[in-house]
Amino acid sequence: MTLIKRKSIEAEAFVADDRAARSPRPTYKPRFAPVTFSEIGGVRYLHFGTEWVQGAMRLSKPDRIELEYAQQMMAWLLFMRAPKHVVQLGLGTGSITKFSAKQFPRTQVTAVELNPAVVVAARTMFDLPSDSRRLKVLEADAWDYVTDSANHGAVDVLQIDLYDATARGPVHDTPAFYKACRATLREPGMLTMNLFGDHDSYPKNIRRLRQAFDNRVIEFPEVHDGNVIVLAFNGPLLSVEWKDVEARAKVVEAATGLPAKRWVKQLREKNGDGGPVLTV
Repeated sequence: MTLIKRKSIEAEAFVADDRAARSPRPTYKPRFAPVTFSEIGGVRYLHFGTEWVQGAMRLSKPDRIELEYAQQMMAWLLFMRAPKHVVQLGLGTGSITKFSAKQFPRTQVTAVELNPAVVVAARTMFDLPSDSRRLKVLEADAWDYVTDSANHGAVDVLQIDLYDATARGPVHDTPAFYKACRATLREPGMLTMNLFGDHDSYPKNIRRLRQAFDNRVIEFPEVHDGNVIVLAFNGPLLSVEWKDVEARAKVVEAATGLPAKRWVKQLREKNGDGGPVLTV
């Protein structure tokens, strides 16, 4: 079997009416795609009835984040230490959730996933632990989570990977959704999000993210099959020398095994026109 795509797609396909684009609250009926698997070269992949990859786990290293774009979603580590609460919208294989729960023993880790079959798959096929005092998987809609006032100002890091089974763009992409995402964040707080740079939805989503976060957004270069990770900042203005970010990257890489030094190079190439200082 040849794997053609490596796009991260949440587990539901939506039948949306024309009012969804105009409504702050999307109107849809969930129609869950089949959850399927493949294994090639010692890596187990999650699919939703197609050849497109929704997530992956190397069987010999189940606690590692396998895909590059998913690793980049942890780039908030360059700017933030010891978060109290990390939230993932869209569970997939649970690689980021699992990694966070293991790596940060004092952090509350929450994942929000609409499709119960994805939760079962993450736990039975991809080694996601059961719920515990620190780890919670909520079967819920991401919209309901971010618009619930009980979650506002309660999240240090919000990680978003929300796509339907056709990969036509993020399921939730309205200005209201992005504003609600910012409302969940503490000050300081950060959002990381997976977008598709080669999709028509990309300019719209970047524009709406920038509007919601007062233009405090930086981007990674595009990786495999179009994935682009963006970082958005909430709270006080951040002004830091790139050399200090590089020093932090060495610490992060030594502690986690993530390619943090490469992240700095990629981010600086994409967002470094301001010279030796990053201001965001």
